[in-house]
Formats: sequence, structure tokens, C-alpha cells
Amino acid sequence: MTTRVSINPDLLHWALERAGVNADALAERFPKLNDWLDGELAPTLKQLEAFASATHTAIGLLFLPQPPEEPLPIPDFRTLPEARLSRPSADLLDTIYLCQQRQTWYRDYQRLHGMEPLTLIRSASVADEVPRVAAGIARTVDFDLAERRQASGWSEALRRFISQVEQAGVLVMVSGVVGSNTHRPLNVEEFRGFALADSLAPLIFINGKDSRAAQMFTLAHELAHLWLGESGVSDTQAATQPDEQVERWCNAVAAELLVPLEQLRPVYNPDNELHEEMQRLARRFKVSTLVIIRRLFDLGAFDQETLWTGYRAELERVKTLASREGSGGDFYNTLSARTGKRFVKALVASTLEGQTQFTDAFRMLGIKKTATFYQEARRLGLHR
Repeated sequence: MTTRVSINPDLLHWALERAGVNADALAERFPKLNDWLDGELAPTLKQLEAFASATHTAIGLLFLPQPPEEPLPIPDFRTLPEARLSRPSADLLDTIYLCQQRQTWYRDYQRLHGMEPLTLIRSASVADEVPRVAAGIARTVDFDLAERRQASGWSEALRRFISQVEQAGVLVMVSGVVGSNTHRPLNVEEFRGFALADSLAPLIFINGKDSRAAQMFTLAHELAHLWLGESGVSDTQAATQPDEQVERWCNAVAAELLVPLEQLRPVYNPDNELHEEMQRLARRFKVSTLVIIRRLFDLGAFDQETLWTGYRAELERVKTLASREGSGGDFYNTLSARTGKRFVKALVASTLEGQTQFTDAFRMLGIKKTATFYQEARRLGLHR
């Protein structure tokens, strides 16, 4: 006789909605799914385990009497009303949880090695002048205009930017999927990045599904969050003028960090055609044209409507260019990019020294094979 598990059908509906999965998409795998959802038939334990896996749900949650509340574990600074009012997806939640686990491990690692807290965390407030804070960030991460001029273009400047931020002590992780699961892509419409403020293990996560052109601004924006000591998830873009004070301030600092107005004003030529001038200034400041169009608005070159119209058109253009050029190599596909070179190097070294278990390292790195671990160790120069 087949043993079936008695559960509340509402939990199945909740799991589907949480995972963003339509019941029809799972009909072939679970032919009796609609009967489960209607409460006419209960699944077997094996079927329930398979359903939990398909919806990225911890199976224990499906035995609760009612669907649980799952608020974001960090403050929500997203500006779009639909993002703030909707239930956070399983993909976003699992990404935050994974990064929090990595942060906890790295904090303990820092303490074990006697590292001092970073003074940059909570070193500013929204009452501080934006140009002064932006200049301070540029000095701390050594990413001023002189440094950027050494890059061949803004894409190379983004690589340098990430590297410089990590050298300053901040973990930077860029990924377009949950962990290493390529079947769980992140939705850029839900969030573009988040910051986890901590004086020993500050962490920035950037949604790798966003265009690289937009990622530079996200990194700068999340840096401003760390300077405030404010953890939070964001969906902001360079062109947005958020009503929320923290997001508006972080946007202003990010824009000033990437293109200081005092350096833009004397080189801007209003007589040039806008697209041509954007391209010229993007090459000069080694940033994307998306940042330049925002700064020209700040300079008073055009109104809010022109800003949004131009930004949307430019965003579509850079997306088209990116799709033609491909992924640009394996920069965003490597383990170090997804989990941050600083974090990977520390975790691999700790594991090789016997201080961290291989199972824990594999879980935090999102890998399954020992060969992959040792390959990364050799790439980092930690193993022969």
C-alpha cells in the first residue's frame, strides 16, 4: 500500500509562488499535481521530496500548518513599488542566505588571524557632503580618475574597480545565478545588488545578470551603503532619483565617485551631438555611457524626461552590443568572480591548512568535485 503524506495544500501553492514556477510547468513531472493542489490527493514522501527540490524549498517547511512568512533578512531599499510589495523570491532569499554564511565564515577567519576592523564602515552619514564622501571612497579604494586612465576602457576599468575594492578589504561577489546553479538565474528586475555591512567582513553582491555597464554603478552604490554601515538590497539605476533618503544619497555618492562634477564641467562640450558627447566622455572617464548621461543631467544639460528617455535608449543599445560581443570571456563565469577572489583565497587556504572542512568549503564555493577545488587552489598559487 502506498503511504501518502498529509500536508496543507496551501503550502504547495506557496512553494510554487515563492519559486516563481507555474503548476503547468511541473505537470509532466508530477501528473497528479493539480489533485495535490486541490487537496483531493496527498503526495507520497518521495514525491514531496522531489516537489521540494523542484521548487527550491526546504522540505521541512512543507510540513508546517500554514505557509510561513519569509521577510528579507536585510533592509529593503528597492525603489520599485512592485518589488517592495511582492514576496521575495526563493532565488533572492537563497542568495542572501548564502552570502551571509560566507560572511560569517570570513568574519571568524578575520578574527582568528587578528585582523583589525575596517574604519571605512559607518564612517559617513547622509548628512555628510556628497563630494567629500565620494572623494574619500576614491582615496580608500584607490580608484580615482588617474587610476582609471590606465585602463583600456570602462569594461577593463570595472575589473580594476572590483579588484581595488577587494584590496581595500571588501568582499565583492558577482553572479547571475544562485550559488553555482545555472538553472536558477537571478532576476535583475527584482534586485541589482545588495550590501552586507560588517567591520570585519563587509560584502557586496552584484547581480551578474545585469549589464556590465550598469554593474559599475551598482558597485559604487553599494560601496556608499557600506560607508553608511547600512546593509540592504537595492534595485537602483544611475538614472533614478529615489524618494528614500538613503538610496538618494547613495546614488549621488556613486555618481560623484565615478564622474566628479568638478572634473566633468570643464570638459563637457554642449555643442556636440549628445550621443557623440556621451561616447567621448565615457572614454575619458572610463565609465559607461549610462553613468555619463546621469552626470550630464546633474550638470543641468537636460531635464528629467530627457534623462529617462536617453537612459532607456542607451541601456537597450549597450545590451544589444553585449549580446553581439558575447560574455567577454570567462571573467564572470569563474569561481573567483562568483564568490570573490578575496573570499576564495582565504577559504581555500584555510581548507588546505585543515582549519575548515572540505564539505563546508565545497558548500560555500558551490562546487562538488575535489578536482575543481584543487584546480582553483593551483590557479591561486596555493597548491602544486
